[in-house]
Amino acid sequence: MTAKIRLLIADDHFLVRAGLRTFFMSSPDIEIVGEASDGLMAVEQALRLQPDIILMDLLMPGLDGIEATTRICQQNPAARILIITSFAEDERVVSAIHAGAMGYLIKDTSPQELEQAIRAIHAGESYLPPNIAHKVIRQLNKPSKSSAPWEKLTPRELDILKLVAEGLSSDEIARELYISVQTVSSHLWRMMKKLGVENRTQLALFAIRNGIVKKD
Repeated sequence: MTAKIRLLIADDHFLVRAGLRTFFMSSPDIEIVGEASDGLMAVEQALRLQPDIILMDLLMPGLDGIEATTRICQQNPAARILIITSFAEDERVVSAIHAGAMGYLIKDTSPQELEQAIRAIHAGESYLPPNIAHKVIRQLNKPSKSSAPWEKLTPRELDILKLVAEGLSSDEIARELYISVQTVSSHLWRMMKKLGVENRTQLALFAIRNGIVKKD
């Protein structure tokens, strides 16, 4: 008998998790081995349960889906993550793929396509529907007008960079953006790596010198 594909569902909405759980009850080769209602729980469950596939929402408390995907893939490069979300903006799609996701679906996709994506990723393939693949290609084919280093930053990282330059502490940034202090710290660490700086002061100076924020 063929082993079942083991799924972890990470979504902060109970009804979404319940709906997926009910749907997969009729799939003979797929079983749900765990659920997570926030990003931190998703990371913990992924590392503890070692599921075959992780279905990951993007907007969750604690850590968002992109950051959770990044952490999981850093600790387990073999992890196979399928983003399933309500958002299809180009930046989110590309950020998710860069973070390590192997597929990206919108929540209004058909159940048949969801199963198709799960089986493809389980087989080691990526899965991007034509409309999502087009977004990735469009972003990759954008002409580079400059090699500005801040172009490496995600929209969330730019938000945090601006607040750092305005002198806000990590606690203040967390309250301003409705995220955890741990998430702020994680973003700061990633920005320092991307920009080649060593501390918050250098981050703030970078923002000012490059016109990301203006100081009188």
